[in-house]
Amino acid sequence: MRYTHRIIMALAAVGVLSGAPAAVAVETLNEKVQLQAAMQQYIDAQSIDGRFLALDQKSGEVRGLHLTTAHPEIMRMGNNFVLCFDFKDDQGKTANVDFYMARKDDSYVVFHTVLGDHVMLKGLMKDGKISRME
Repeated sequence: MRYTHRIIMALAAVGVLSGAPAAVAVETLNEKVQLQAAMQQYIDAQSIDGRFLALDQKSGEVRGLHLTTAHPEIMRMGNNFVLCFDFKDDQGKTANVDFYMARKDDSYVVFHTVLGDHVMLKGLMKDGKISRME
């Protein structure tokens, strides 16, 4: 926790140096840290035998996935968020998963998951309903 606080303060200083208001930089960074932490907790809680299970809508196959990378960019959709993660299955095949999240009290919940298909995400971005979080 102390390490996270130091990171937040260092990045806030960068925001000040770049001309961004410090309070906004800290608030946004804090929210990003909370979103990433909530996402990791969700993935851990939903995993079975170390694998996150996801339904491949195209094949109808249930895939057991291992988290490899969290994309650093977070999208905002009104009061909600979209986080993207890369996974690999047991055969080493890469799978991208988009998680749609909403705030619930002091945390966040996942309300929709999309495996390997950015069509909806790209469409919502094109329509201006989703934007990159600053």
